[in-house]
Amino acid sequence: MRTPPLQVRALRGLLSALIATLASFAAVAALVTAAPPARADTTICEPFGTTTIQGRYVVQNNRWGSSATQCVTATDSGFRVTQADGSVPTNGAPKSYPSVFNGCHYTTCSPGTSLPARLNTVSSAPSSISYGFVGDAVYNASYDIWLDPTPRTDGVNRTEIMIWFNRVGPIQPIGSPVGTATVGGRTWEVWSGGNGSNDVLSFVAPSAISSWSFDVMDFVRATVARGLAEDDWYLTSVQAGFEPWQNGAGLAVNSFSSTVQTGTDPGPDPDPDPDPGEPGGTACEVSYGTNVWQNGFTADVTVTNTGTAPVDGWRLAFTLPSGQRITNAWNASVTPSSGTVTATGVAHNARIAPGGSLSFGFQGAHGGTFAEPDGFRLNDAACTTA
Repeated sequence: MRTPPLQVRALRGLLSALIATLASFAAVAALVTAAPPARADTTICEPFGTTTIQGRYVVQNNRWGSSATQCVTATDSGFRVTQADGSVPTNGAPKSYPSVFNGCHYTTCSPGTSLPARLNTVSSAPSSISYGFVGDAVYNASYDIWLDPTPRTDGVNRTEIMIWFNRVGPIQPIGSPVGTATVGGRTWEVWSGGNGSNDVLSFVAPSAISSWSFDVMDFVRATVARGLAEDDWYLTSVQAGFEPWQNGAGLAVNSFSSTVQTGTDPGPDPDPDPDPGEPGGTACEVSYGTNVWQNGFTADVTVTNTGTAPVDGWRLAFTLPSGQRITNAWNASVTPSSGTVTATGVAHNARIAPGGSLSFGFQGAHGGTFAEPDGFRLNDAACTTA
């Protein structure tokens, strides 16, 4: 076979190189064309409008306390408040709670969430948050944790835990201060109360925290220890956002993450009230005496340890009948002021010796027909009544 001239061979080489280069450009162009476009930010101005970010969290405008316009813009990692007109009095409820959440809230559940989850099946719930603050508004930066005795996905839960990362202006949590606590390695001022629909336990930072990674279950366990939830209740949602009273444009959740790690559900406890001598067992008797007058009453409560072991760090839980509210107490701390309350010992009576007893009391207000509570539980074990 005859070999082509040198000039022809060179030309063929150049053509081959050109074809390869054009093919490369075509491949790159195909990749660029096939790549999905960047997600555009979504702005929500409807009072209860929502959108999904990262395919796993829900951003909600949640403007419920004002008719003034509020808009939030959801980003790939969080949201920012882009318009926050109007104001409400600082001695009342805020005008909204723009936030991002994992879980279920008023029938809206985030995609793929593992919530609601029973508390005694949750090993940890790691979360992280980064806030963007402004100085020309009255607001708090609040992380909300919702708990309920049932795995509900709608309506109001029984207990709300609020973590105040920052507060600006003359505002305060629901209820009254009940001391301090160390949770997650930080010291918090603790407030306890109720808003008429649910119990609220608030942990207030002494100074602003702009970002933090922590375990949600640290705050849940602290709440259970105070008698405002039980281990067989459910974690329904975790939320990060703001409660503005005045203005609020520019506030931002720069980033948010939430994971709930669960194990195997242990199922119903076949013996929820262990007998004396069993692990966790407590034997007790409660005497509840009252002095009642129109719209008011006092209660004298005596707790007797009928077991053979001392009871340290005692907590007596019971539910006040509807319409009753505690105004002050002595020889114990009793919180919240209504609904399911928990009395805890103070420094001089934190232990009940075997066969021993202690007394505490409180004054309260009531409306309608007066009734006495029942179902007393000492450190989570049922007591008999005298």
